[in-house]
Amino acid sequence: MRPTRRTILSLLAVPPLAAAATSCSSGESGGSGSITLRISTFSEWGYEPLLEEYQELNPDIVIEHNRFATSDEAKEQFQTSLGAGSGLADIVGVEGGWMPQVMQYPENFVDISAPEVEGRWDDWNVARATAEDGRLIGYATDIGPQCIAYRRDLFEAAGLPSDREEVVELFGGENATWESFYAVGETFLAAETGPAFFDASASIATSWADQFEAMWEDPDTGEIIALANPDLRNIFDVVTSHDDQSAHLARWSEDWTSAFQNDGFAVMTAPSWMLGVIEGNAAGVTGWDIAGVFPGGGVNSGGSYLTVPTQSEHPEEAQALAEWLTAPEQQIKAFRASGNFPSQIEAQESPEIQEITDPFFNDAPVGQILSEVASQIEIVPHMGDNHFAITGAFNSAINRVSVDRTHSPEESWSMFEDEIKGLG
Repeated sequence: MRPTRRTILSLLAVPPLAAAATSCSSGESGGSGSITLRISTFSEWGYEPLLEEYQELNPDIVIEHNRFATSDEAKEQFQTSLGAGSGLADIVGVEGGWMPQVMQYPENFVDISAPEVEGRWDDWNVARATAEDGRLIGYATDIGPQCIAYRRDLFEAAGLPSDREEVVELFGGENATWESFYAVGETFLAAETGPAFFDASASIATSWADQFEAMWEDPDTGEIIALANPDLRNIFDVVTSHDDQSAHLARWSEDWTSAFQNDGFAVMTAPSWMLGVIEGNAAGVTGWDIAGVFPGGGVNSGGSYLTVPTQSEHPEEAQALAEWLTAPEQQIKAFRASGNFPSQIEAQESPEIQEITDPFFNDAPVGQILSEVASQIEIVPHMGDNHFAITGAFNSAINRVSVDRTHSPEESWSMFEDEIKGLG
């Protein structure tokens, strides 16, 4: 599973309000005439003040928030409790990567479709949480639209345009492609000003692969199709053949983190949640900016959902809380608190979001830019049972060439083939 901004923020202490995995019945009362609702999330969603606000608005509701440190810990408890038939909270936050598993057992979750939520989200986001029988299983909380983050000072030093609107056009604007992305890289490196063009080849490959609906497994049969997919081999060949433009880094490594402080690279593909990571790693460094463009079209990376398990003894109240938390007003507040970009169309288009700027990124209108790239997302890749195993092996294949630099592309692809065949 790829790290997200939530993973980075998981180092924050779990609030005292949070309890360990729920073991007692959700039917316990928090006081005379009150109903106790338990909600389970992970890392940082910006929910603490919202949950306090909801309790103030609904004095008969007491909320217990179980916030796991990481999504992996939350997933482990989720799988265990789902299999046991007990132990899940009234509302369970589910990472988008888990949704295929959730959709295999829709009978374990309440249908939370309602007239009040119709039209809240883009079709692709609703489809991801809709069972074959039409039941809506999850309310989308946030998404991760990708843009290009770049160092305008390093662009200027290389003789390239640095104004963000000019940079959009430099990469090709609405017609931006990966070919045009690498063409900019060639121009940047030709100036011989020092830094690499971008940070990590594996991240480029992953972003590119996310623009295909069926890259790794057949959505209908579950069969692994990665090795037979010419698009995947093309991505591998193009990315490894342009590896001279990379800083030969693996994201989240110590070397990658250090590179922010020593002008290690000029460009990153950046989901919305990555902006906070950049700002944290590049503290004290000036020159970062973002451009509302992405090669090949809109790409989503990340995002989660709120679900109501049938284990809940208060499904109606749980649904009402989930609906309130994912309403535009609350998603805007969560974005300000945690940087998780709203999944709600109305929230994205709101003046509150459109007017948000970020001083670190040269006062870039981040709300407007992220809304624009979010509107370009049309495809969400299928994630089957073997998704993380396959994509992990693919990233390793890229990194053997780019980071470790121990194997040729052909040697590394052959090793990738062996790993995938081992998955059956």
